[in-house]
Amino acid sequence: MKEYRRVMLMALIIMLAGMAAACGQQEVPASLTVGTAANQSGNAGGSESVIIENSGRTITFEEAPKRAVSLNQHATEIMLALGLEDSMIGTAYLDDQIHPKYQAAYDKVPVLSDQYPSQEVFLGAEPDFAYAGWKSAFSDKALGSTEHLESMGIKSYIQESSNMNGPTMEDVFRDIKNIGSIFRVEERAEKLVADMEAKIEAVHAKVADIETPARVFVYDSGEKEPFTAAQNFMNEMITLAGGSNIFNEINKGWATVTWEEVVNRNPEIIVIVDYGDTTVEQKKEFLQNYAALQDVTAIKEQRFIVLPLSACAEGIRGPETVETLAKHMYPEKFE
Repeated sequence: MKEYRRVMLMALIIMLAGMAAACGQQEVPASLTVGTAANQSGNAGGSESVIIENSGRTITFEEAPKRAVSLNQHATEIMLALGLEDSMIGTAYLDDQIHPKYQAAYDKVPVLSDQYPSQEVFLGAEPDFAYAGWKSAFSDKALGSTEHLESMGIKSYIQESSNMNGPTMEDVFRDIKNIGSIFRVEERAEKLVADMEAKIEAVHAKVADIETPARVFVYDSGEKEPFTAAQNFMNEMITLAGGSNIFNEINKGWATVTWEEVVNRNPEIIVIVDYGDTTVEQKKEFLQNYAALQDVTAIKEQRFIVLPLSACAEGIRGPETVETLAKHMYPEKFE
């Protein structure tokens, strides 16, 4: 009996010691809130798995992707800004010209398609990861569903800030940090975000004392009825630049409105989005000659801002776009 008790006591001591050691190692949670990343090693750039919550999915990355494909320009430019071109085996779907700062890096990456590649072309590149700006990339007409790709061992990430109403700059930063975690380049992601924050703060400091924000109308397209920015990223950037989007109360990303509504809200600035088959010159000529707009302040004073489509997306160009908008709205603040 004494021997039995002695053995049981020793077993209990060993079990308690093991539990204490295990508790001491649990410094990092297995996962964080939606849209955040957790590295289970507790070390930036560690070799342990990274868990990401993305668009309602929990994704575990046992290692950094080595054969990534980027889809949509703002996703591609985030990858390049993080110095990940050597981890990319393909890219697709530019809106316009790649940012000049990243042209040399972009030239190293094979272009799979002008728009979304077919599933055959995509799979032919033997990717292990797909990163898309828009969820349309994961439709049956494009790459296929994220679930289907996962079944073939291909992880994926959808830019969350591009697929929500009312995205903020903080939402973009979260996406950048998630990509940094997935590829184990957390320090690069933190530096990129810090640089972007500093540029935005420099602009904000110049326009912070504006009492009455300039009224801004974003003209995307449409002659019979205008298609404009509502609660999308353009709204956020206009606000950060010290302006006010005249259709910011509409609870959707882009919206079709009426010219009567535009006239009633009398914008002081018109932002023309440069993309599509209609040129900027054609869009501007239409606006200048449309009879109903002749008494609108922006038309009378010829106050237009032209932005490429890439400048409107939830990516690394945000601070540049904020500065461009602010300089046109309040040139006296930047003299």
